[in-house]
Amino acid sequence: MFGHGDVGFFDRIAPLYDVVMPRAKPEDLRAGIAFAHRPVETVLDVGGGTGRASRTLRELGIEATVVDFSPGMLRRAHDDGISAVRGDAGRLPVPDGVVDAVVITDALHHFPDPAGALGEAARVIAPGGVVVIREFDPTTARGRLLEGVESVARMDSQFFAAETLAGLLTEAGLRGTVVDPGFGYTVAGVKPTTAATPNAGDAAGATDTERGH
Repeated sequence: MFGHGDVGFFDRIAPLYDVVMPRAKPEDLRAGIAFAHRPVETVLDVGGGTGRASRTLRELGIEATVVDFSPGMLRRAHDDGISAVRGDAGRLPVPDGVVDAVVITDALHHFPDPAGALGEAARVIAPGGVVVIREFDPTTARGRLLEGVESVARMDSQFFAAETLAGLLTEAGLRGTVVDPGFGYTVAGVKPTTAATPNAGDAAGATDTERGH
């Protein structure tokens, strides 16, 4: 294994990462952020590495700060003029309720404690804010292949089906919704603007309303 969050692997490949990995697609992030019930101005790009998602958000007129554990990846982000700090997804270095959105793009499966990371994301967003996650579905043919490749590469990856991840967001106190299913999928979790924490039934019932936002 490559250690905490596969950080050793990412330190090694940081100089080539942006060469082999495409930028995050604007339409994917836009679709998730649209679920927010507040203006989205402050964003954390958690596990953001070299800033793939942050560059895309910049194209959408949104400035984000990368939080990542890999020094090598963070150096690449800094070199590109992206705000970036070293931090653990399971212990984000910001107070409660101070950001409008958290994005986690192609990174959650590397986190040592995914549920803990989702809880932290829920903690730091303000009411009406949104957590947007892009991930890979292991129940699809390509997802099973990716899961196998990362296992052979000795990565400590943990993948979730889209509906499962939406459920984990709900368990973290958000309204979890599958925005875009498929091999590469998007889920969003909205923080309620009231004190009540939704249950799974509330999340399911909120889906149509959220999509109409």
